[in-house]
Amino acid sequence: MRECYTGRLGTVRRGVGACSINYYRPPSWGTTMDITDAWATRAVDPPAYLLSRWLFLRLLGAVYLIAFVSLAVQVSGLVGEHGILPAGPFLQRAHALYGSAAYRLFPTVCWLGAGDGTLRLLAWGGAALAVLLIAGVAPAPVLLLLWIAYLSLSVAGQTFLWFQWDGLLLETGLLAVLYAPSRPSPWMRWLLWWLLFRLMVLSGITKLVSGDVAWRHLTALDYHFWTQPLPTWPAWYAQWTPPWVHRAMTLVILAIELLVPWLILVPERWRRARYAACALLVLGQMAIAFTGNYGFFNLLAIVLCVPLLDDGVLVRVLPLRLAATQPEPQWQQYAIRGLASVLALLSLLAFAREIAQTLPNTRGGLDNPLLRAVEPLRSVNGYGLFRVMTTERPEIVIEGSRDGVQWSEYGFRWKPGEVRRRPAFVAPHMPRLDWQMWFAALNPEGARDWLLSLLRHILAGTPQVLALLGDDPFPDTPPHYVRLVYYRYRFSTPRERAASGAWWQRERVGDLTKALSLAELAPPR
Repeated sequence: MRECYTGRLGTVRRGVGACSINYYRPPSWGTTMDITDAWATRAVDPPAYLLSRWLFLRLLGAVYLIAFVSLAVQVSGLVGEHGILPAGPFLQRAHALYGSAAYRLFPTVCWLGAGDGTLRLLAWGGAALAVLLIAGVAPAPVLLLLWIAYLSLSVAGQTFLWFQWDGLLLETGLLAVLYAPSRPSPWMRWLLWWLLFRLMVLSGITKLVSGDVAWRHLTALDYHFWTQPLPTWPAWYAQWTPPWVHRAMTLVILAIELLVPWLILVPERWRRARYAACALLVLGQMAIAFTGNYGFFNLLAIVLCVPLLDDGVLVRVLPLRLAATQPEPQWQQYAIRGLASVLALLSLLAFAREIAQTLPNTRGGLDNPLLRAVEPLRSVNGYGLFRVMTTERPEIVIEGSRDGVQWSEYGFRWKPGEVRRRPAFVAPHMPRLDWQMWFAALNPEGARDWLLSLLRHILAGTPQVLALLGDDPFPDTPPHYVRLVYYRYRFSTPRERAASGAWWQRERVGDLTKALSLAELAPPR
């Protein structure tokens, strides 16, 4: 049978599932068999992955559905005609700079039109395609269209769609196109397993070799819970557990990322170890999602674990009988194997490059023309979340005023602002402006262009942009002035929260900008 998640591809077999038969054998003292027998199984036939593949594709469809709907309700304000970074002018500038090469460097159907209608059509059309995938309608063609639609929006979305899980969804989606045929090559299952392996191992390796002392000294979780972009309210409680608990949790994280993924690669005879890897990786993602909002990332990572399970395991909880279908023509099987070989080579190069970039004196040493050629497709990626732990939490607060004397604060829906507001759960929705405000606070100069555009739209009262914010202190008419104020936030201590009810404490650092009027923010002509 088949695996059904973005972790590995398997061979389609007739029947409900492979039957694993455990048998007793006398202990062989003094040999390695004592250790490996506990994980070994004996099966009449090799494990099947038909049900696994069936489940994986439908869960991937659910992730696509969430991603597209989440983007559909934000896209006009982010990159629409009246958005913060309009996609149309962005593509025009790209064409002026690169000429005809821009079509290759920025692959998107938005070259045909980048207005609000096109962007919403791509987002809602992608959601409709995701429903078809969940229903099992023409999986391979639907997956290809989903990949094209999400790639098009990712390019048009510019900085707002440059998160690692956007790339992970594109890479998973591309592999799934080749995994969708009724009898895909076992190579494709291995490529899904390899993607999950790279995601986890790179996240662990980059933490250790980046030189960040917080990870090396096991103090990263002393800072993580309150400095992460969008914490949830359980993160407050996790923050105030004893330091030794933080150290233990840090060790568990590193073990899950650096050691557990190797169980993915064990031979089929020891596939129980792979089941254990699946369980541990899923638990790790659930723990991350419990204390922080990372959009659809955790759900997608869990979906990638599904192909680790063969049908003999899944049939116990999902008692479906799937009929075997006819294999694809031989030419198509050869084509898939050829593409799988190319993707395997590219992913190996990306894996090596990502590790090399974390080492001293090797940056750029593994720059490869093949990787440069496929980079615009965003579907062969390196990964590594939180390789350097932030130890402070700067926040940018937007204030508006009618007279330049009395100032009122604009609220965001999800990022920290008013100190008494409890951190909320918002995942799997991905509030992209709230997330980018976290990066902007760490590097205001790097976010200068879109921050000033955001202020300009606030002064102009642009409804598409204001819809991305939370509390509007000027609901009737826009203010005459706006400014950016720098604050430093931290979680309240238990004693402070008991006294005031505030989840956060904040300290004003200074003004990031002077009072700005609409005339001063007018774009250059």
